[in-house]
Amino acid sequence: MNKKENQKEMDNQPDVEVDNNVENEVVQTEENTQEESVKKEEPTEEKEPAAKKKKEKKKKEVSEIDRISQELSEMKDKYLRIFAEFDNYRKRTIKERQDIIKLASRDALNAILPAVDDFDRAIKVAAENENEADIPEGIILVYTKLFKALEQQGIKEMVSTGQDFDPELHEALTKIPAPSEELKGKVIDTIEKGYYLNDKIIRYAKVVVGE
Repeated sequence: MNKKENQKEMDNQPDVEVDNNVENEVVQTEENTQEESVKKEEPTEEKEPAAKKKKEKKKKEVSEIDRISQELSEMKDKYLRIFAEFDNYRKRTIKERQDIIKLASRDALNAILPAVDDFDRAIKVAAENENEADIPEGIILVYTKLFKALEQQGIKEMVSTGQDFDPELHEALTKIPAPSEELKGKVIDTIEKGYYLNDKIIRYAKVVVGE
């Protein structure tokens, strides 16, 4: 081998090494690219199940909130109905108690009314016969005080004479021909007065009705 050939070999040697280095760099670059690609793909695969789980969790939470809201609404409705029933029961009980208290003295007061009727008739007859002077003033005073005491207990006299006959208020003892056309179907005379006790009838009026 001559000098020229050796020189040529020596000149060519670096070129080979450069080519090898370039090839190695290309291979390394491709491997790095593949690794990066794999790395990029892996998080995507992991992210999809996580997002799905998160979505399912949120859906469950919404479903649970709806269930709780429905239960709360049902409980509220049930509470309102129970409260309304209790309030009605309370009002009814109070009213019944008040009625019992108001009517507790009904029998006792009803027993006194015949005596009041006797006083009233005596005074009425004396007035019609113009003999009021025959009734002692003390009797009239006793009658006045007695009737005032009854009024304080809730007794109220029923006005019947001249009113339309009402079977809810009056008890017709007899019927007579009406003195005038206007008095037909009306109370001509009251035989026994009716009375209220706290706006409730404790005695019906016994009357004569015109026909």
